[in-house]
Amino acid sequence: MKNNTEIIRMQQMVAEFVTEREWNQFHTLKNLSMNIAVEAAELMEPFLWCSTETSGDLMKEKREEIEDEFADVLIGLLCFANAAKIDTFKAFERKLEKTKAKYPVDVVRGRSDKYTYYRELKKKDQR
Repeated sequence: MKNNTEIIRMQQMVAEFVTEREWNQFHTLKNLSMNIAVEAAELMEPFLWCSTETSGDLMKEKREEIEDEFADVLIGLLCFANAAKIDTFKAFERKLEKTKAKYPVDVVRGRSDKYTYYRELKKKDQR
């Protein structure tokens, strides 16, 4: 059996935080999903208008700020998982397996094309 105790512990910590503040009443799936999107946008904001090449430098300069925004996204995801009763590790594991099937290593190694590109290649090969 895989060990997902750290994820469970994080979900419990977030649940305790929310409960202590009586915020469960506001934690609808709609609100939480929107919160995740807002927090993800805040994570992207420091990188807006910088080049791909300088994004690593920006990470060095603003590490704590960026890590805080990353943590806000993670907290939002954990709150959503709690509200939706999602087994976080199981959902992650299942989706990773689906993604592996969409992007076979022998086909995609070193490429960034969307998976639909590979479906079209596969269709052509089958003709």
